Amino acid sequence: MNNEVSNQQDNLLLIALCQSDEKAFDSLFRKYYKPLCAYAFRFVELNDAEEIVQDLLLWLWENRDTFSVKSSLSSYLFRAVYHRCLSCIEQKEVKQRVEQIFWERQSDEIPSGIDDFQILELIRKIHEAIEKLPESYRESFIMHRFKDKSYKEIATQLNISTKTVDYRIQQALKLLKEDLKDYFSILLLI
Repeated sequence: MNNEVSNQQDNLLLIALCQSDEKAFDSLFRKYYKPLCAYAFRFVELNDAEEIVQDLLLWLWENRDTFSVKSSLSSYLFRAVYHRCLSCIEQKEVKQRVEQIFWERQSDEIPSGIDDFQILELIRKIHEAIEKLPESYRESFIMHRFKDKSYKEIATQLNISTKTVDYRIQQALKLLKEDLKDYFSILLLI
């Protein structure tokens, strides 16, 4: 019975939220912020957990006119936090893999004219450039370059053709080359 009452209260909050009622959003925030942070903390660090929950709740407010909840609000929020935590974990793994590959390939080949600061700045710029790619390009590029997947494996996983995978990766490389053009001289030295 308690769960049913909670679901009814959530439904009323959702209706008010869809009508841009800030008090309803405040109530929703107060009710779910701590439990969602505690749940996210099971998967990611506390600062990431808080950021994920804040981003989700902000997204909920900004998209209050268009989103829909097919199950209970509670289930929706916890499921959304779970998927955002998985994305956060994957992004961190990719970042670590990029850095590992970079350092493994370059550790013995770095010329003496380049200092650690320049290399760290270059790595930061590479991460930023990858993050700015359109999602479909970024996804294919990361799967190929950092997860060592073939075009065929990527095509199967994403349910697209290998030509589409090739196009996305080529476009990603073109955009990265453009975005990193100011660092071309350092890249040539390495």
